[in-house]
Amino acid sequence: MFPHEEKFIRERLGREPNELEKAMLEVMWSEHASYKSSRPWLRLLPTKNEYIVIGPGEDAGIIRFDDETWITVRIESHNHPSAVEPYGGAATGVGGIVRDVLAMGARPIALLDSIRFGPLEGERNRYLFEGVVKGIADYGNRIGVPTVGGEAEFDESLDNYTLVNVACVGIMKPEHLVHSYFSEAGLKLILAGNRTGRDGIHGVTFASEELGEEEEDRSAVQIPDPFTEKLLIEATLEAVYTGKVKALKDLGGGGLTCASSEMAGKKGFGVIIYADRVPLREPGMSPAEVMISESQERMLLAVRPEDVEEIGRVFEKYELDWAVVGEVIEEPRYIVYWNGEKVADLPIELLADVPTIEWEMRPHSLEREVETPEIDFGKAFELVWGSPNIVSKRWVWEQYDHEVQGRTAVKPGRDSAVLKINEEYGLAFVADGNPGHSYLNPYHGAMGAVAEVVRNLVSVGAEPLALVDNLNFASPERPEVYWSFAETVRGLADAAKAFGLAYASGNVSFYNEIAGKPIKPTPVVAGLGKVKLEKIPSMGLEEGLLIGVVGVTGRELGGSELYARLGVEGGRTPRVNLEEEKANAGGILRAIEKGLVISVHDVSKGGIAVALAEMALAGGTGFEVDLSEVPADGNPSPLEVAFSESHGRYVVAFQRESLNELKGIFRHFAVIGRAGGRDVIFRWSGKELLRKSIPELREVYESLPRLLGEGE
Repeated sequence: MFPHEEKFIRERLGREPNELEKAMLEVMWSEHASYKSSRPWLRLLPTKNEYIVIGPGEDAGIIRFDDETWITVRIESHNHPSAVEPYGGAATGVGGIVRDVLAMGARPIALLDSIRFGPLEGERNRYLFEGVVKGIADYGNRIGVPTVGGEAEFDESLDNYTLVNVACVGIMKPEHLVHSYFSEAGLKLILAGNRTGRDGIHGVTFASEELGEEEEDRSAVQIPDPFTEKLLIEATLEAVYTGKVKALKDLGGGGLTCASSEMAGKKGFGVIIYADRVPLREPGMSPAEVMISESQERMLLAVRPEDVEEIGRVFEKYELDWAVVGEVIEEPRYIVYWNGEKVADLPIELLADVPTIEWEMRPHSLEREVETPEIDFGKAFELVWGSPNIVSKRWVWEQYDHEVQGRTAVKPGRDSAVLKINEEYGLAFVADGNPGHSYLNPYHGAMGAVAEVVRNLVSVGAEPLALVDNLNFASPERPEVYWSFAETVRGLADAAKAFGLAYASGNVSFYNEIAGKPIKPTPVVAGLGKVKLEKIPSMGLEEGLLIGVVGVTGRELGGSELYARLGVEGGRTPRVNLEEEKANAGGILRAIEKGLVISVHDVSKGGIAVALAEMALAGGTGFEVDLSEVPADGNPSPLEVAFSESHGRYVVAFQRESLNELKGIFRHFAVIGRAGGRDVIFRWSGKELLRKSIPELREVYESLPRLLGEGE
């Protein structure tokens, strides 16, 4: 808390807050809980379209899938805890996001993890990577919620640090909706689930500060208990299905203080909390510890007095602790009792309506003209294809039970995962971010993240429905960081509006730096789409198919994987041509609907060369292509055509008889070769640039376990 904020609180109260009140205020005025630096900018984001039932502001967003089915979605970061204790930090990140979805009355059905680390050469980076993956795997597997996709990337700005963003979707019937706010006084507050301990105390304030070189604040990291979470999911849903739960919220960051004050503050009610009634797992806990503990696997339910015993019996059936710990009052005050003595009394808005802060900004674009180095095409391909950011993440997702619940129609490794919702339709679910692009130009990097999500959805035949965003930045007190944050939000807003999309939910994580070293701006965007299950195309090549490229390749290598591998700083970040991006996405959906394409893959990280090689491995079939036939701006070199990360592009494989109709759909479309054989062959104006066998490609592509083993 800043000195001017402490002064404001004293003036508003007309007194000095006591120690308990200070602890509660410190939690609620933290960046992580209050969003005080980001709220002024987040208002720019579109949050309504024809599909969004409930947008940002509750525990999760809700999207209308059809008349009988709503989808809930939420994304959250657990960066600081995972950087200190990777297993527990990542596991509790999964637990928290699952409860956010549960709190709306939905059954959680799938997770995505977007995780980033420092270079794998570093021993601590490998430790963080392996711990985070195991934490996500163990927790998700044990609660029976599949992790169906995500990202795993590596960047030098994250050395000894990690970004762990987890998204969750749930499924619900409209009649089961429960809000996360009170709409009447007199309700009783039931705390159910795990007992409260000392873990996670000051977790949100810990997450709102930079980490030092030797920071080891393990007491701020919560302890995961997936077996209790599984019981809590079933018990909470059973309670919701009675129709007698009037409000519901997960206890996450800020614990009981945050959950109850946010539930009250939304509609101007107040609460009385009897902190001594909270079931404890450690003796001698103080009121402050009880009120701000972030112990996991806890839910706060509001029910009418006459329904308390019935709801309590539901939790007893699952052998979970429950207790009435408070009540809703008309007066907008937050009052805490401890053994009959009033120990805190605050106006509710002082906890739930924190004033915003707007920091100084300094424009800080790092784009500059650079020459693409002269390097042998084969060497360039080896550098990019062997990059930890490009190689298969099979080692990661094979640790996840991605098929539990039996909904996973398209498994990890494709452009989007697809979950079966009913006999005809599936939900496509994907997350993307590109800090290399955002570092050079945060506005265009953010637009590109939205565009890539759209491409990944339509590549499996899905019509995009809605987005969620997770914005990871260093300290907003740095003028160049706050500027990059504002530019990012502008980019996210402009791109979403152009596609007619809106944000159902989101998360902001500031202060992501260690020992004074800030991370690159890292917006992560997740998208949801609706797809006919019988229309999902392949991603793999098949013998004899023609290979075509949709879209225009520009000389846009700034922030690319090739430049990263070569150590080239600067360049031009790829620009999104919104009109062309929309036209190409719509064209791909039409081509899939008409059955004109057999295989589709979007072009993104690593460029066309990587997209083609991935399609070859997916189908176990080689190809021969001439890159000089790729539609391109200017007079690009073979390297620029192969490894540019320009937006708006897809590679498609199709039967010859579909060629004329495909040409009529797309403004920029060219046949560049044919699939077949066991080799991949790249040419330029007929001259061979590179020839590799499928087994050679696969050996490198599946090398992540070997990369993890180096230096041990």
